[in-house]
Order: sequence, then structure tokens, then C-alpha cells
Amino acid sequence: MALSRRTLLGLAVGVPASAALAACGSSGPGKSGGATYWYLNGQPQEGVRAGAVDAFNKAHPKEQIKDTTFQNDAYKTKIKTSIGAGKAPTIIWGWGGGTLRTYVEAGQVEDLTSWFGEHSEVKKSLFPSSFGAATVNGKIYAMPVETVQPIILYYNRKVFDQVGVEPPKSWGDIMALVPRFNAKGIAPFSLGGQSRWTNMMWLEFLFDRIGGSQLFQAIIEGEKNAWSNPDAIAALTKVQELVKAHGFVKGFSSITADSNADQALLYTGRAAMMLHGAWSYGIQKADGGDFVSSGSLGYMTFPPVEGGKGDPSDTVGNPAQYLSISSKASADQKKVAKDFFATGVLQDEEVKQWIDNGSVPIRLGTEKLLAASKNADFLQFTYDIASKAKVFGQSWDQALSPTAAETLLDNIVKLFQLSVSPQQFADNLNAVTSK
Repeated sequence: MALSRRTLLGLAVGVPASAALAACGSSGPGKSGGATYWYLNGQPQEGVRAGAVDAFNKAHPKEQIKDTTFQNDAYKTKIKTSIGAGKAPTIIWGWGGGTLRTYVEAGQVEDLTSWFGEHSEVKKSLFPSSFGAATVNGKIYAMPVETVQPIILYYNRKVFDQVGVEPPKSWGDIMALVPRFNAKGIAPFSLGGQSRWTNMMWLEFLFDRIGGSQLFQAIIEGEKNAWSNPDAIAALTKVQELVKAHGFVKGFSSITADSNADQALLYTGRAAMMLHGAWSYGIQKADGGDFVSSGSLGYMTFPPVEGGKGDPSDTVGNPAQYLSISSKASADQKKVAKDFFATGVLQDEEVKQWIDNGSVPIRLGTEKLLAASKNADFLQFTYDIASKAKVFGQSWDQALSPTAAETLLDNIVKLFQLSVSPQQFADNLNAVTSK
């Protein structure tokens, strides 16, 4: 399995690939008839998840959770077939969004809306923006958990100083910086374009900044020809203008993000900027020598687009991870799962571990813990983005159905290679998302 952003923190804290690809196993005492819980392996996340289960089992001797871990790709296959066969684990770990919607439409997961109503203290303790990807047709079907990972615009301060320019405050600034960096033989933007989802981050922000969050929401809801909205066409056009202006590193279509080659271009000064997830910080810290410790890494949120309808506080990325309860579980198993949601998830020890791993947990009120962390500035920046975002748009390949996501990723490559026009891109996508 290639390590990707979906392994979340594995590489972000410099954990060797061998540890992040540990074979599947299980932990926790577990008893027959108890609740079952499957999730991804790979350290350090696996250790944090297992620790939360162990702590819950110790505190609830009569309510046991048996946990089993899987590698990323194996998990996606196994969970899909198990849910389809009515043999899902009690607690289903996932990314929310489009996949959750397919579970809901098939009646395979519990509606948790009334439970959150009765446990308002649980809901009030989490980032409000984390609930979007847990909600289908106005009802909540998953508990947001773990960490938040917005997409961030990183830049190399040394390179900016060398060229004598300032970080961009608007899309116009971005386009004006492109020729300045190119003239010095520095790529304006690093991009691991072969990985496809890296290109997608550009569209996620441009759609939001130009058309507002409602533009992609209409697509998720299957509105007819939503991709052909003039704001969508404008966003698609701007991406191609950036490509044509040589905004991205030469040969970006053959660079992979899994190898972290895109990160290396930024910290070695061969590229000035890079749009990437919050997990990138840890990779640069681990691999970039003194790049981060010397203060050379700059970061900001994506700037507004002139005349756009989007709220500049909006962000995109992974708003959280998500736990659902199988509708086929027994009443006893459902009770154990709900007790785990109320008293076992994001407790103090787990929160501390996520922060020590260089991540921002989705629990509100952790500012003091973040401030005491060795990554304080970056973590507080991430916390502010995530906690203040009025809308936190979920990564498109998770927000859409798995089938539509594949069509999207294929067409994004073609868009960036200039082999389809914005209108052709929109037509191809309308065909798979319009109801």
C-alpha cells in the first residue's frame, strides 16, 4: 500500500513506513456479545485508538469493545463487503461524506440525531465544522472523532526574501508572483500531480473562494448540471490559466505525493509555495533538516479571489474522522458504542497523545495544551482555522460517492494537463453527479 494522506499522521511525524504498514492485528480483552470496532493500523494513530479502547474497557468491566485493525486499502474493501452482507462491526470507522451517505441510503447505520440532542455536552465539546461530513439530509449519522486537517498554503520564507516579494493576499497576487519566481529559475508552486488528489485541493479552494460553499454543496446534493454553474467554469478556467502561466513545477504530472518529492521541492528552495494538508508540517519537520526549526517555513490559508462570493474563513480538507454505529448491531452492542462515544472518545489522555503527535484534536478548549506543545505556533494556527471556519468543506473524493470520485480524479488530471476544457470537464462530471 502506498502511504498517502489517508494514512493521516503516519509519515507526518517521521514514523518509518514499516511501522505505518504493520500487519493487521487486534487488541483489547473483548468478550463474546460485546461491541466490535474496526479501524486503520499504522503508528502513531493506531496506538492512540487502541489506547482509547483499552481505557474504556478498564473503566467499564461489563461493557467490552473488541477492536481489530486493518491496512488502509484492505479496510476499505472489507468494510464495504461486511456492511453489504449485514455483518458490519458495531462501530464503523470512516471518513464521513459520500461513503456515509451510501450507508445511510441503504439503512445500514444508526441515526444519532436524537442521541446528540440528549447528549448536547458531547456535541458542544467538538468543532462545529466537524459535523458537516457526519450529516446526511439534515440528520447526524456519525460521531466526529480524532483530528482536523485543513489544507494550507505553505511557502519558503528564504525564497521569498531572495526574490524580494511578499506572500500573496489575493488570487491576483498569486498570478503576479508566478513570473517573478520563474524569472529566477524557481518553480512558483510544487505539485505532486501524479497523485491526482493533490490537484483537487486547488479546485476545492477556487470553487469555495469564487462561488462560496453553496457551489459544491449543490454538486453533493446532485443538482442538475451543477458543475456547469458559471462560478464553477470560472474556477476551472483559473486553474488552467495558472498551468498555462507555468505556475507549477515542470513535470508535475509525473511527481508523486506518496514519495514526498513535492515536499522536498519546497524545503530545498526549488519551489516557492505548495498547497498541502496540515499533515505536511510534520513531514517537512522530519525530512527538511533545519527548514522548520530555523523559521523558514511560512504558512497561511488560501487567499480570496477578487469578486468571489466565498467567505475567506472557509476551509477545506479533512474536518475529522468519523464513527458510525451499525443498524444491525444488537441493542446491547449499540448501548456500549454510545457509551464509548460519550465517555471513551477524545478523553484527556487521547487528546494529549494527538497533540504530542503533532496534530490538532477536534475537541474545543485545547488552546493551553497546544500552546505548551513543541509545535505550538503551527498547531494553534491549525486550531484557529478549523474552529473558526463557518464551513469546512470535505475533501471532494470523500464527499462524493466512490464512483463519482473516481471520475472526478481522472478528469482533474486531464484538466491540469490541458487535455479537456473547463466545459468538457463539467459535462463529464455532471454525467455522474446529477440526479
